[in-house]
Amino acid sequence: MSSSSETASEDPNTAVMAELRSRADTLERQLAELQRHTETRLVRAELKAEAVRAGMIDLDGLRLIDLPSLRLNERGEVEGAAAVMQDLRKNKPWLFGTAAQSSSSPSNPPPALPPKQKLATEMTDAEYRVARAAILKHRS
Repeated sequence: MSSSSETASEDPNTAVMAELRSRADTLERQLAELQRHTETRLVRAELKAEAVRAGMIDLDGLRLIDLPSLRLNERGEVEGAAAVMQDLRKNKPWLFGTAAQSSSSPSNPPPALPPKQKLATEMTDAEYRVARAAILKHRS
């Protein structure tokens, strides 16, 4: 009888231990996945910064880079990011602008016009009084 009571008391402990191990394994897998996801996001952010520095005008070109092959160093920077941008510039030059080219609108700004003074006939009574007082003040 004593052996059956010992077995019955051990079964709940082993069941609890098995459940705890299972939960720990699940949490470890989730943590590893979260770390991979975070590292991938950091690599993308670092590549975007490097692409802007390299003069890339279309950041969609970053999709052409094999992200899993890139790693972060101990300072949180992508190892070889500058070399990746140089290779991309050499192989896909249309993704990058020239030094004279701007990534902003190619249209010309409107011509500068001298400020036009408002005529007295275009002013309200209050505006006229203020303008007249300012002129008289400057004359004296």
